[in-house]
Amino acid sequence: MAESARRIVTGHDKSGKSIVLSDGSPPQRHPMQGRSVGADFFEMWNVARAVPMLTSVEDREPNEREFTIMPVAGHLLRIIDIYPPKDGGKRTVMHRTKTLDYVVVIEGEVVLVLDDSEVTLRKSDVVVQRGTNHAWENRSDKLARLAFFHIDAEFSEELLDKLPKPLELMR
Repeated sequence: MAESARRIVTGHDKSGKSIVLSDGSPPQRHPMQGRSVGADFFEMWNVARAVPMLTSVEDREPNEREFTIMPVAGHLLRIIDIYPPKDGGKRTVMHRTKTLDYVVVIEGEVVLVLDDSEVTLRKSDVVVQRGTNHAWENRSDKLARLAFFHIDAEFSEELLDKLPKPLELMR
């Protein structure tokens, strides 16, 4: 529906000078787009390491991987455009990921659905999602664009004792 977000990747030339390596829409090689999904997922960047290794130039395009909600390890930045109902938007399934997520509403309005409550989010609102069971729903008549910063995480033993068994995670 909406145009992909622009991605500028910086790096270093042979002398160590800072340069722009790429500028434009990042490649998207996954099926998470269109009316059947109710949203467009724009994969921006991911790193499989907990502490990224900074090099002059990346060895590979980070989006050259099989699509998962969250890679097995590391960090992921994704932009998601959630369609309004009139354009095929629908509530996502309730799900939990083993991640710490920072979610920033860039434009529009979206509802965060939790087990016991709902929160309406608007432009510039930020959610710190801490492995909770949740869903997303755009109930407005306009597109909602959100930035998701996913970081691989672990559940503490204290929390695992409280969570339902078997623990179902979205991958």
